[in-house]
Amino acid sequence: MDQITSSLVPPRSSQKVTASGSAPDGPGSVTKRLRNELMTLMMSSSPGISAFPKSDANLFEWVGTIEGPAETIYAGLSFRIAISFPSNYPYSPPTIKFDTPCYHPNVDIVGGAICLDILQDKWSAVYSVQTVLLSLQSLLGEPNNASPLNGDAAGLWNQPEAFKIQLMKHFRPLEASA
Repeated sequence: MDQITSSLVPPRSSQKVTASGSAPDGPGSVTKRLRNELMTLMMSSSPGISAFPKSDANLFEWVGTIEGPAETIYAGLSFRIAISFPSNYPYSPPTIKFDTPCYHPNVDIVGGAICLDILQDKWSAVYSVQTVLLSLQSLLGEPNNASPLNGDAAGLWNQPEAFKIQLMKHFRPLEASA
């Protein structure tokens, strides 16, 4: 009888099961995903975007660069961004902020925070660092003025000359060694 009942009891697992019924991914799977994304970025031919870990010791903190898209007010300008990945990435979005001051309707000029739906409520685990960087690059030329973090920039967006003056007042060129 003991043999019959023990075969009906599921085997014990060392992994905890989440409320959704699936086993959580460990830090190893996040590390593997980040390494794969880094390799994809390094092999990609996406112009004007790059990102890599700040150090070999920490794969969860990256630095990136976004170049302003051609034929936009940001053309010819490069911006440094900081990317911080949570331990449950890709199920939660990375935290991304502009380190280079960016005068833009959807960027906080003081702290560098970004208002972009895919970094908040529209995040999906199918997004990658590359897709996020491309979205940020696109956002530079096509802001969402309906949801501004910088109301002054949103108000000036349709006045290109005045906007460019404010943009250049805040902009700081990247150092060649950085």
